[in-house]
Amino acid sequence: MGPSDAEALWRWNHDPDVMRWMDDGYAQPLAQVEKWMAERPRNTYGDVLFGIEVLADAKLIGLVALHDAEPETGCATLDIYLGEKDYWGRGYATDAMRTICRYGFEDMRLHKITLTVVTENHAARRVYQKVGFVDEGRLRQVFRRDGKWYDQFTMGMLEGELR
Repeated sequence: MGPSDAEALWRWNHDPDVMRWMDDGYAQPLAQVEKWMAERPRNTYGDVLFGIEVLADAKLIGLVALHDAEPETGCATLDIYLGEKDYWGRGYATDAMRTICRYGFEDMRLHKITLTVVTENHAARRVYQKVGFVDEGRLRQVFRRDGKWYDQFTMGMLEGELR
């Protein structure tokens, strides 16, 4: 992803439906997002970020990242979201999850990929389970939305478990 993707990222991050179950921090002005995208270091082993595009027309619809990867432990954390709501429920997230996990296990030689998901984000959890992630624990009341605290599941997948 590059500076030309800043407007889409900014738009997604200001859409309450897209950000419903995500840690969204503080809203950034478009100029700040453009600056971040322009200055963001290139992908490294420890931190890779990719756009999710529709192959037919190269339309950017989301992003996926593996971060905090360490060769010593063979572990990384995964983040994903689809910002274009017209593409929700059409298999793009599942395909992107399989692709990034395959990249992590085969190209990065990871042993384990982890993620967290708010317990109420049922659609995301179904996608994660479909590709092979399993529940590993529950973090109590660590996510706040609309004045209410929610739990998160910690999920993980080991090399060889990708479906």
